[in-house]
Amino acid sequence: MSAQFTTVRQALMTAAQSVARRDAETLLAHSLGCERPWLLAHPDSTVSGDFLNRFVSLVRRRTAREPLQYLTGMQEFYGLPLQVTPATLIPRPETEHLVEQVLLWAAQAADPQAEERTLRIADVGTGSGAIAIALATHLAGVDLVATDTSSAALAVARSNAEAHGCTGRIRFVEGDLLAGQTGLDAVVSNPPYISLTDAAGMQPEVVQHEPHGALFAGADGLAVYRRLLPVASLALRAGGLLALEFGFGQRDALAELLAGWTNVRFVDDYAGIPRVALATRP
Repeated sequence: MSAQFTTVRQALMTAAQSVARRDAETLLAHSLGCERPWLLAHPDSTVSGDFLNRFVSLVRRRTAREPLQYLTGMQEFYGLPLQVTPATLIPRPETEHLVEQVLLWAAQAADPQAEERTLRIADVGTGSGAIAIALATHLAGVDLVATDTSSAALAVARSNAEAHGCTGRIRFVEGDLLAGQTGLDAVVSNPPYISLTDAAGMQPEVVQHEPHGALFAGADGLAVYRRLLPVASLALRAGGLLALEFGFGQRDALAELLAGWTNVRFVDDYAGIPRVALATRP
C-alpha cells in the first residue's frame, strides 16, 4: 500500500484492498483523531502529511495481522472505552456475561431491611482492569481488589481506572491469584483457560500478539482453576460467590473441580455455549 491518495474516499478504497473496510475506517478515523461517521460524511476531505503517513503505517501493521485494538490502543467493554496494550489481553464480549452475573448476584444479595454493607470483591488476573472497572462503575457500595502478576498490565489497569473515576474503589495488587486476600464476598476471574494444544489452530492476531500468560493454562486449559479454587475457598466468607469464565468444552471438567462447592450453576453465552460458572462457598 502506497501513500499516493489524498482524499478520505481514496484512502479507504486503497486500504480496503489489503484490510477489511471496517478496519480501514477505524484506522483512518484513529489517524485523523475523528469518529467513523465523520469519514462517511466527508469522503472528499483531504488526507495528507503526517496523518496520511500514520494511516499507511497502521494499515501495513494490520495487514501483518497485528490486532486492531493494539493499533488504536482502545477496546470497548461493557460500554466503557478501555486502553489496551500488548501487555494486556484484549477484553472480549463474552466476558461481559461474567460481569452481568456478578451484578445480578449483587442486586439479589442486597437486603433492603438490613444496614447497607460494602461488598468486598476480588478480580483475579485483572489485565486491563475491564471486569473490576465495570463492576466499580455499576456498583455503588463496593470495595474491589484487582490482582495480576504483570506490573505492565497493572499500569494499564490503573490508567483505565483513573480515566473512569474509580481509583478510590479499586486497589490494584501485584501478586499471584488472590495475593493473600481474606473475608471476601465474591471472587471473580477470567483466567487463562486455553489448552496449549489449541495454539496451532488459533488466529495469528491472538497467538502472535496477545500475552500468552493470559491465554494458556497447561495441557487441558484447567491449570489455573486447579490452583485458584482452593485459594478462593479460603479467601471467601461462608456463602460467598465464586464467578469464573471458562472455555468451550470445559463445563463438565469444571463441574468436577467444583464438587465441594454449593449452588453450582452454569450460564451460556449468546451463542448457547456454557461460558460462566457460579458457585457458593459452603
